Amino acid sequence: MFDNISVPGAVAIAILVVLVLIVIVRNIYIVQQSRAYVVERLGAFHSVWGVGFHLKVPFIERVVKKVSLKEQVADFDPQPVITKDNVTMQIDTVIYFQITDPKLYTYGVEYPMNAIENLTATTLRNIIGELELDQSLTSRDTINAKMRTILDEATDPWGIKVNRVELKNILPPREIQNAMEKQMKAERERRESILQAEGEKASKILVAEGEKQSTLLRADAAKQAKIMAAEAEATSIMKVQQALADAMRMLNENAPNDQVIKLKSLEALEKMADGKATKIIIPSEIQSLAGLAASAKALVENDPPQA
Repeated sequence: MFDNISVPGAVAIAILVVLVLIVIVRNIYIVQQSRAYVVERLGAFHSVWGVGFHLKVPFIERVVKKVSLKEQVADFDPQPVITKDNVTMQIDTVIYFQITDPKLYTYGVEYPMNAIENLTATTLRNIIGELELDQSLTSRDTINAKMRTILDEATDPWGIKVNRVELKNILPPREIQNAMEKQMKAERERRESILQAEGEKASKILVAEGEKQSTLLRADAAKQAKIMAAEAEATSIMKVQQALADAMRMLNENAPNDQVIKLKSLEALEKMADGKATKIIIPSEIQSLAGLAASAKALVENDPPQA
């Protein structure tokens, strides 16, 4: 069959086959993960291709937009806003959003990112316009939550979901910044003075407590010394009394007669006479015994010795 085909015809067929193959290859699409392709047929929306292999009909269908389904970040330039107390500030915002409907994202609004930026600026002006400067500086979380809610509702018809809105920088005028810095410096100095005063107070309290403890310890030591001295004196008295009691007991056990007792009394009187006493009262029994002793002594002295 191919023998009857001329060379020009064979070349034409080969070229046609090559063109068909090229057309087929060029219309093969493989959609990657987290991406979607919006396809039109004869100028009208046809379908959204998800992950996988797809073949486009040549000359009839076309891919009008390739959409990323990942969460995206949009960092917008600072916008001038006016607070309720007529202070102009520069605020820049960061928006985290995700495309949930590629069809709505493609056909919902022209230039979606510009639309989101303008919507963010107007929403921010409306919210800040209801707050004073101090509230604007201290209510970031409230502002972020309000903006996220408003932007999410407004972008829903565009197939966009706003996950999070953050105020990155809030820049008040330079003179207000200087005043705030002075106020913060004064506040830091005040806190430092308070901390120093509290430290001195604590130090004085510790010193007073130490002196108190030292005084108590000295008083306790003096008390213990007095107690020990009293106990020693009491012990000494007890020993003396015990010795006297022992002496009396021994005398009673030995049953001394009257003459021994009188002699002991005489010895005691002799010791007393050696002292500084000027008057000594002697019992009558001892006086007779003393006279007898003196007579015996004289007799012994007058008796001459025997050869």
